[in-house]
Amino acid sequence: MLSIVAMTPVENRKKNKKQTIDSLLLEVGEWRNIGPFRGGRSTASTGITGNDQIYYMGTTGGGVWKTEDAGTTWFNISDGYFETGSVGAVAVSESDNNIVVVGMGESPVRGVMTSSGDGVYRSYDAGQTWEHIGLENTKHISQVRIHPTDPDIIYVSAQGSPYANTQDRGIYMTSDGGDTWEKILYVDGFSGANDLAMDYNNPRILYAAFWDHQRLPWYVRSGGEGSGIWKTVDGGKTWNELTEGLPKAMMGKIGVTVSRANPKLVYAIIESDEGGLYRSDDGGENWRLVNDDRVLRARSWYYMHIYADPSDENIVYVLNAPMMKSVDGGKSFANIRVPHGDNH
Repeated sequence: MLSIVAMTPVENRKKNKKQTIDSLLLEVGEWRNIGPFRGGRSTASTGITGNDQIYYMGTTGGGVWKTEDAGTTWFNISDGYFETGSVGAVAVSESDNNIVVVGMGESPVRGVMTSSGDGVYRSYDAGQTWEHIGLENTKHISQVRIHPTDPDIIYVSAQGSPYANTQDRGIYMTSDGGDTWEKILYVDGFSGANDLAMDYNNPRILYAAFWDHQRLPWYVRSGGEGSGIWKTVDGGKTWNELTEGLPKAMMGKIGVTVSRANPKLVYAIIESDEGGLYRSDDGGENWRLVNDDRVLRARSWYYMHIYADPSDENIVYVLNAPMMKSVDGGKSFANIRVPHGDNH
């Protein structure tokens, strides 16, 4: 069958006529975002002491959000101040709840993309205004810890760029509120600080988890000699690597937490062929494997977050898919039902 489409002279002239736009319209026009508005995944959140209605949430694309009604409504508090939108960590000072510190750049090294950040921001008025206080080259910040009685002392665990060998990673400290920073622990160019736990009963004691990794075009390399757990008892002046009882096999990503109810009790979730949930009852000197369930460390590059309950030493939470809770010191876990499958 042969079909012929014929165009009238008028239609042909319309087709060939060039569309022109007055250049003046382009000169005075200004682009603006009309939606849809979204913040992306949330990989950081925190509450404040003494008020169970106020929480802060950091997202991977929409900056920092705040609720004053226990999560019923949220509003953005970083627009107009932050130069980047990906948040890796949020912390509020226990001694002054108006002081909020945010580390930029999500820490999960995803297979598709990972949004980077530009260092650290601080607010003195509970998020109404912000100022940038440095570490702009760290790219991805996994944790921020503020001294419980002196908010000018801040520790930052910088994971660094997932792509390149760089010295802009490790544990950083400021004792003047961010005017100056000192790198107090560095392992190597491919090993970044993936987690940082503080003993709030004695804030001079900190535990740092390092992750030897690299994001390559075809996969994420996870694990190497740089992965491990380090401890300081003098506020970061000196560090010792903790090894007794930890996996002899190569370790990858690690999450660490210390019990506020019992500061000698430290938990670590470890990616390894000998991995799982490890526990130390003597401040990290000796470790033992208490649970090797692979669900606890599934998709390690994406999760590996662990939190000790501040009031009960036997309660510990692991964020993964699903979210899990133990009431017997990590021996067994039960799932906690949440609206979404991913828990960061």
